Amino acid sequence: MWEALQFEFMRNAVLAGILVSIACGIIGSLVVVNRIVFISGGIAHAAYGGIGLAYFFGFSPILGAGLFSVFSAFVMGAVTYRNKHRADTIIGVLWAVGMAFGILLLDLTPGYNADLMSFLFGSILAVSRTDIWLMVPLDLLILAGALLYYKEFLAVSYDEEFALIVGIPVKLFYFVLLTMTALCVVMVIRVVGLILVIALLSIPPYISQKYTRNLGEMMVLSSLLAVFFTVAGLWLSYIYNLTSGAVIVMVAGITFLISQGLDAVKKRNHFLRDKPDIHIPSIT
Repeated sequence: MWEALQFEFMRNAVLAGILVSIACGIIGSLVVVNRIVFISGGIAHAAYGGIGLAYFFGFSPILGAGLFSVFSAFVMGAVTYRNKHRADTIIGVLWAVGMAFGILLLDLTPGYNADLMSFLFGSILAVSRTDIWLMVPLDLLILAGALLYYKEFLAVSYDEEFALIVGIPVKLFYFVLLTMTALCVVMVIRVVGLILVIALLSIPPYISQKYTRNLGEMMVLSSLLAVFFTVAGLWLSYIYNLTSGAVIVMVAGITFLISQGLDAVKKRNHFLRDKPDIHIPSIT
């Protein structure tokens, strides 16, 4: 891995992976705790409409994805906040329409762009220094929001009724969370793509939730796990010449399965240890 770092594209990839991991650790924890993983997936796939819009009108696809992601987040938030029992159907429709809209605009755009597949499956090795400079302020914005409003997010995430009683604007923070998720999605797209974005947002927090005592610890451990998955995935993809985004997600997925297995063994041992002795009296 050290010899790979002599190449600038590899150094950019590692740095981008770390920045994305911090954002995913923070936002992913809030997404998992609030049980809006499906919404984050809907935002990610709807962002493809923004990419198609950007290519059609000739401006930055990342900017297009960002604007469309935020717009989709607000639409999904407005609908799901009022009709939570039908949220899955509405998100599914917006998910499909966003992608279809992007594909149609790409069909209508003259010429062919070979870079389009990178938005679906990621292209962390193609991350430029300019991309990194765009990620830094987004990372700082997400980090600042989580630090400044940690108590509010904590109350809204775990006890919405209590948050309303003490005067916290729950609806506002719900939309703020969705907006931060949309910004995080824009960052993750460059690393693992639209197809795999849910994995990087959900797997590290889900694992961390079992080994931490509060939301803050969960965010920190999630970020560290995401860094490990990203760096390990990059190293393996470099050695075996595989697609980086897919390898990163596979490393995360294997770790998730190992975690689930260890958790099952732990529960089994705990059950056997605390199992009461049952003596069946003899009938003779």
